[in-house]
Amino acid sequence: MSDPSRHPPLSEGVLLDTLRLNGVRGLGPRLMTALLERFGTPGRTLAASGEELLAVEGIGPKLSVAITQARYDAEAERELSRVRELGIELILRDSSAYPPPLQEICDPPPVLYCRGTYLPRDALAVAIVGSRRATLYGRQQAERFGAALARAGFTIVSGLARGIDAAAHRGALSAGGRTIAVCATGLANVYPPEHVGLAEEIAAAGAVLSESPLDRGPLPGLFPQRNRIISGLARGVLIVEASRQSGALHTARHAQEQGREVFAIPGRIDSPESAGCHDLIRDGVTLVQSVDDILEELGPLPEPVPVSAEAAVLTPRELTLNEPERLILQAVPTDPTLIDDLLAQLDLEPSRILATLTVLEMKRLVRRLPGGYVVRVSH
Repeated sequence: MSDPSRHPPLSEGVLLDTLRLNGVRGLGPRLMTALLERFGTPGRTLAASGEELLAVEGIGPKLSVAITQARYDAEAERELSRVRELGIELILRDSSAYPPPLQEICDPPPVLYCRGTYLPRDALAVAIVGSRRATLYGRQQAERFGAALARAGFTIVSGLARGIDAAAHRGALSAGGRTIAVCATGLANVYPPEHVGLAEEIAAAGAVLSESPLDRGPLPGLFPQRNRIISGLARGVLIVEASRQSGALHTARHAQEQGREVFAIPGRIDSPESAGCHDLIRDGVTLVQSVDDILEELGPLPEPVPVSAEAAVLTPRELTLNEPERLILQAVPTDPTLIDDLLAQLDLEPSRILATLTVLEMKRLVRRLPGGYVVRVSH
C-alpha cells in the first residue's frame, strides 16, 4: 500500500460517496466522466435532482433513478468495511497516490481498488497483452519479454488473463521485477479462479488493481472496459500474440488513442493467433525482436521517473546504462554546464569522465556545445 505519511487518509464521506456512485449498475466510464465534469464530485452528483441528472447526455430515466437511490444505499458502508478488512487500499482520482499516467487518459476511473503497492517508478511501465489461447511460442515470448523488460527497469502491466497475460506476469516475477495486474472483476472475485495464487504473488511484487466493486463478477463488457486502464498505465503496449478477434487489439486501439506506443511481435504467417499482430505491423506498428526495439521507440517521459534513491530517468533509453554511465549522466543538468565544472564535481578520473561523456553523446543522451559546455538531452 501507499505510505500514509505521503498520502493522508481521505474523509469517510468522500470514500462512501465515491463507492456509492461507482457501484451504480450501468454507469460506465464515459457516463461517469460526464457526470463528474458536470457536477464536480461524487457527492454533488448523488445530491443532484432527477431533472439535473437527466440533463446530462446519456443519462436516461433508469440511470437517473439508480443514481438517486444510491444516495441511501447501505452497501457502500459494507463495502468500505470489507475493503479495510482485506487490507485493500482505495485510491481516488484526486489523491496524490493516483497513478499519474491515468490522469492523462479519457475516462480515468474515479477509484482504484489496490492490493499491493503502486510506486512512482511504476510510471515507467510497458504493458504486455495477447491471446488467452496462446501457443507455446506466444507464451515463451511473453515470458521472455516480461523478464527482459523487468530486468531493464520497467514495470510490466497486464490483465491477469490466461495465456499471454499470465506468462508476462510470470516473466517479470522470475526476473525479480515489478508487475501490475489490472482486473476486470472485483478483487474479492479474482478471475480466472486458477490465478488466485498468481494474483497474490503479483501483489507482493507490485499491485493488483481494479475499478470494480469487490464482488463484481466476470461480466463480458468489463474486459474491454478495463483495457483502457492497462494501456493507460503504460508508456507502450506490446502485443505478443493476437487473432483478428482478440481483445488485445482493443488494448492496442486504446493505446493509440491515448498517445502510447504500440509494438507487435511477429509469429508464423499461417498462425491465426498471430494474424492480428501481422495486421498491426502491416499498418505501421513497430515490429519487435528485442527489448532494444522498444527502448528505441519510446520517447521522452512527461517528467523524470525515479528508478532508485539516487537516480531518475528522463527517457527509457537511459535504462541501458551501467552504473558509472548513470552516475555521470545524473551529474549533467538539462541546462548547459561547463565540462570543467563536471570534472571538478565528480570524484572520478577526468579521462574516465571524458570518455563516458563521449559514450553518452553517442547514445544521444548528452550533447556537447561550443565553448566547452555539455547538456543532458531529454528527447
